[in-house]
Amino acid sequence: MRLLASLLLVCLIALPAAAQRILITGQVVEAVSGEPVPFASVFVPQVNTGVTADMEGKFKLSLSSPADSIAASALGFATMRRKLSTAPQQTVLFRLKAGGVSLAEVVVRPGENPAFRILREVQKHKPQNEREALTAAEFDSYNRIEVSLAELPPRIAKRKVVKDIRALAVRQGAAAVSDPDAPLPLFASEVGSRAYQRYEPLRRREDIKHRQVRGAGPREGSILSQLLGSNLQNINFYPNWQNIGGKDFISPIAEGGRLSYDYELLDSVFVDKDWCYKIAVTPKRTHDLAFRGTMWVTAESYALRRIDVTASSEANLNFITDLRVFQDLTPPAQGPGLPARTRLVFGIKPYEGQAAMRVRFTTVNSNFVRNQPHEGGFYDAPMAPVQPESDELAGQLAADGSGQGYFDLHRPDTLSLAERQTFAVLDSAKQLPSVRNTLDWIELFVNGYKRVGKFELGPIISTYARNNFEGHRFRLGFRTTPEISRNWLLQGYVAYGTKDGLFKYGGKLNRIIERKHWTVAGVEYRHDIEQVALLDNDFLPDNNLFTAASRSGNFIQGRPVLRDLLTFSLQRDLFHGFTQTIYLRHQRFQPEHDFAFTDNPNQNPGPGNPLRRNFMLSEVVLESRYAPDENRVQSDLRRRVIGLRRWPVWTFRYTAGANRFLGSNFKYNKFNLVMDHSVNVGQLGRLNYRLEGSYIPSTVPYPILKAPLGNQTPFLNFNAFNLMRYFEFVTDRSVSLRLEHHFEGLFLNAIPGIRSLNWRLVASTNVLYGGLSTANRTILPPFDPDGHPLTPPQSLDKLPYVEVSYGLENIFKVVRVDFLHRLTYRDLPNANNFGVKVGFQFRL
Repeated sequence: MRLLASLLLVCLIALPAAAQRILITGQVVEAVSGEPVPFASVFVPQVNTGVTADMEGKFKLSLSSPADSIAASALGFATMRRKLSTAPQQTVLFRLKAGGVSLAEVVVRPGENPAFRILREVQKHKPQNEREALTAAEFDSYNRIEVSLAELPPRIAKRKVVKDIRALAVRQGAAAVSDPDAPLPLFASEVGSRAYQRYEPLRRREDIKHRQVRGAGPREGSILSQLLGSNLQNINFYPNWQNIGGKDFISPIAEGGRLSYDYELLDSVFVDKDWCYKIAVTPKRTHDLAFRGTMWVTAESYALRRIDVTASSEANLNFITDLRVFQDLTPPAQGPGLPARTRLVFGIKPYEGQAAMRVRFTTVNSNFVRNQPHEGGFYDAPMAPVQPESDELAGQLAADGSGQGYFDLHRPDTLSLAERQTFAVLDSAKQLPSVRNTLDWIELFVNGYKRVGKFELGPIISTYARNNFEGHRFRLGFRTTPEISRNWLLQGYVAYGTKDGLFKYGGKLNRIIERKHWTVAGVEYRHDIEQVALLDNDFLPDNNLFTAASRSGNFIQGRPVLRDLLTFSLQRDLFHGFTQTIYLRHQRFQPEHDFAFTDNPNQNPGPGNPLRRNFMLSEVVLESRYAPDENRVQSDLRRRVIGLRRWPVWTFRYTAGANRFLGSNFKYNKFNLVMDHSVNVGQLGRLNYRLEGSYIPSTVPYPILKAPLGNQTPFLNFNAFNLMRYFEFVTDRSVSLRLEHHFEGLFLNAIPGIRSLNWRLVASTNVLYGGLSTANRTILPPFDPDGHPLTPPQSLDKLPYVEVSYGLENIFKVVRVDFLHRLTYRDLPNANNFGVKVGFQFRL
């Protein structure tokens, strides 16, 4: 009995002591961006108890007795306190604001910087450490994208959509979202895939297995909704230049990196089981496209093991207020380093006083297989769409009925407290009407189409135009969405001109037959006013602004014709990068300018050789496009190219005109070859060039010949000769070269005052060499309807046409102004020898 009483007394004493132990977990993040604060200090004020957060800002603190509060601090941030309850387990989120004192450090060491010796060894060991040393690699890839709004100005914070999401966060107790200055979550997505890479020749394939979308994300089936795999996050610091978002950053381990970076050896530490040198990197010039931060290099094999860097806040970037890259590579013992974990963060802010958008990519790769390449056409499969988890058998819910989806059970990393709270809010916010309405307006701005039910109206930029032939032109167009069909795409439009009094219309129907090789059949009919000067140029879709602008102004100068166009097409990828398209095309032309021709160009018009005004063409067009290292992504109805190409893109087109077939008036052959390429030239910037050759061996009237594309709009067009008038020249054989060089901030970054504007220099040269055969010169002069010869267009002689330009881009971040000079054919009537063109572009 005494023993039982003693045991009872011990339990009564021990229970309160055990109940007082409190476990606190949480995370320390930046208040403005929501990004983790690595290695922050978390402690109980006035008590010698605390821990250091990890690289993700996560912490776990165990208290043996209750405390009123805990605090968090980090260099460069103000200390923050949070109240505690008496609960045995608590989660706390610290959102630190900028403040505190940053201590400057001055280190003076005699002799050579020890970091330089390590960098030399890194260069020496690159061939064995870089991933290109492999023949192939494959791995499972988990990718998470989180999009939020930060730094909301008061006028935006008061809007209904913001208030609705904040109120929802308060009801759910989500501190990561409910605070007025916290980032506002918009969208999150998780993707699971198997990625395959072959390095020689370069091939890449990604099979998406699972996908889950939360919040106000892109509509299912859109191109953006498919760009969620590892395809966009293939960051590699071993090459001298790393392209991120279309901008070329010099790598901290580049050859000659000492010209752009200062290095400092900080410490030697373990990264997992690898003993590493910890080296700080800092740009020598703050406006350069370079990084500042820390990298870890293994001491044994001098391989890059980890890197954590940010772009300089003063770097010459458009719209980007923050750019951070963190990457963990696989241990050198496993072979050349492959990315095991990557985090890429963009802070996007159009202008001061506006909200900033933060995009956070997280990639976790596992189950690596090296040097086992697949044969045949294995790598040729494009990245194809998959339905989101929520649409697949009720989200593949757990068998126990818990309602958890695939990623809730199989996520390879742990969500932070802030992410868990954000995901919970997003799952509910998607149903808010104000959120869906806001997303519709964003899609209108980005895609140019307004969603109305299961249709999209647009493109908005083509709704209205005014020219001297049609007068006021009004146009209404539409296209179907995947909600109607995933295999059929219907587009149509109707237009009317107040001056010519004509209705114009057109329609196009595409059928996706097979997706693996992207086999698409189509039919199109169009009845519209066109300009002869633009008929033989197939590059207008590359510049929507130019296409819309060409409908305005002096339309008569381009020699208008009323065209009826009927086209049947079939497209298919024969193998990776090689796309073959065949067109069967019939056109009927009714000239709306002075033009007539005769069947016998060697005789004057007369009873036996009558003048003809209208003509018809029946054509077969074969087009081959070869892009060996191009990445393509499919949506439900469309396919687009993503990423930069290392190799040129070749396009060959052959056109055969059939005489007397369906009333066609001419027989002819046309050959056209185009090469496009973009080249990084290191510190000098990036060079884009286009080389084109055209040959027409047949004798035909000038509307069928090659009229080099001029530009009489005030807008710059890289695919045109911008000082050439429409129909200023006509050729049947020609070679053209277009060069455009972006110097980025090479020169202007060195000029105080100008440097703060972030302007950039750009220069271009356009050269055209060609001619006209004797036969085509003979029939070149057209006639008016009364049979009187008209002044023919100018033909190039042995002197090439040359124009050059220089200009400034990045004015107000989107405006480009070019000053153009014509160097040859300056004495022609009405020649434009100097001009100023304005362009609008979105470049980082």
